[in-house]
Amino acid sequence: MDDLYVGNNMTLRFPINDFPHFLSKKEAETIPFSMSQLPSLLQLFSVSEDSPQAQAMRDTLEQCEFEPLTGETKTCVSSLESMIDFVRTIIGSESHLDILTTTLPATSSVPLQNHTVLEISQDFYAPKWVACHPLPYPYAVFYCHFIGTGSKIFKVQLGNENGEKIEALGICHLDTSEWNPDHVLFQSLGIKAGEAPVCHFFPEKHLMWVPLPSKAAM
Repeated sequence: MDDLYVGNNMTLRFPINDFPHFLSKKEAETIPFSMSQLPSLLQLFSVSEDSPQAQAMRDTLEQCEFEPLTGETKTCVSSLESMIDFVRTIIGSESHLDILTTTLPATSSVPLQNHTVLEISQDFYAPKWVACHPLPYPYAVFYCHFIGTGSKIFKVQLGNENGEKIEALGICHLDTSEWNPDHVLFQSLGIKAGEAPVCHFFPEKHLMWVPLPSKAAM
């Protein structure tokens, strides 16, 4: 969190990836989705067992079957209907919803660049939220989760080396003491679980669902 101030320079990567479209819920529910069915799934999608695509499918299935972190509620969804159903179980069926994401310039083509913090938004009102991250698979699969151990959500305007502006969605996890000590964020930041808040920006096409404040609360 100490790095989030106007004028700070950071080297950041915003991957530019294409992801497949969702299936309908009815169609998605007819296709098995488990590690135990991987050989059949590779055959179904005509994917060679030793190919990078097969490894990506394996990684996605494993991630979806991992036990959740302490305080985390998670699922993997393969249709928009299933995503909205999960979001409503977390945020509430009566809440009006907003979707936040990172917006890259249409001309952006370099994923790793130096960026300068130009502006930081106020924290978004989000007592509960759901983040949904696309995973590599033959059709759209999103890892959706909520971590109830304290967080702050914000937008940051960044300027890159090419003079382009990025509206980056960020989140800070305030308590990581119960996270897996081998989590990739700890490795990249060089810290240990629970040592400090962990903040990161969302890549493009990663989604954050938040409740809109009620008129009574505004």
